[in-house]
Amino acid sequence: MLYAIHNESMKVSQFHPCFADSAMGRFGRLHLPVSESCNIRCRFCNRAFNSIENRPGVTGGILDASEAVATVRRALELCREITVIGIAGPGDALASDSAIKALRAVHGEFPRLIKCVSTNGLMLPERADELAEAGVSALTVTINAVAPDIAERVVSYIDFDGRRMTGREMGETLISRQLDGLSKAARTGVAIKVNAVLIPGINDRHVEDIAIAASRCGAERFNIIPLIPQHEFSHIEPPDCETLQRVRSAAERHIEVFRHCLHCRADACGVPGLSDFSGKLYGNEMETFSHG
Repeated sequence: MLYAIHNESMKVSQFHPCFADSAMGRFGRLHLPVSESCNIRCRFCNRAFNSIENRPGVTGGILDASEAVATVRRALELCREITVIGIAGPGDALASDSAIKALRAVHGEFPRLIKCVSTNGLMLPERADELAEAGVSALTVTINAVAPDIAERVVSYIDFDGRRMTGREMGETLISRQLDGLSKAARTGVAIKVNAVLIPGINDRHVEDIAIAASRCGAERFNIIPLIPQHEFSHIEPPDCETLQRVRSAAERHIEVFRHCLHCRADACGVPGLSDFSGKLYGNEMETFSHG
């Protein structure tokens, strides 16, 4: 059986389709959309509740954390190729307790499946150890700037320490906590990938700096995601192939670059690019989406 492999690092490097090129088209993932709220307002983000858009931040509804184990069990019946149980939205996985609660329960029932979390990293310094204790062995942190002036152009505000931060203070706080969280997570032994959204005219000349910082903090892989023009950045053209290749090549001098991201939904289920069981799995049973 596939799940008989116990070395967590080896499992992630071989059987996680978002971490290993060789796993694409062979192994599947299930996203549990339990993260109901977010603590950052990115200017490119447009979270939505529908069944037709295939992009991050979109889900058919919010799944209650108490339903996670039953959902995983049904998903494995639909798709035996699933090796990864992930939480990637629609809000941030660490902005509430829902993700960690769900992952603890799933890990107790399915210890040999890879547990994965995607986060903006704002609360990662406090929760890195909790993630490891919940069985998480793969972590993705989205970092779109490591310079405060650029962060201000990408993020409208953050909600942190009981108040809403904007401007320079926001940029400095976010970057400091993201990099501190990366370092703390790396010390737990979790495999780390950093995502960066490539935004022409804003951070396209800065992504290499993000790659350098990510590598220094312990990230092993780097994923450069072309901007999807929407929300405040609906007027910005996505990067062309030449720009994307240039930025990837620059980042690759410092860290392994993952090149096969498919912009998955927060309720994705199946083998990326080959099968989609989310409709059969979730149907109309989830709560109405909240923009909290």
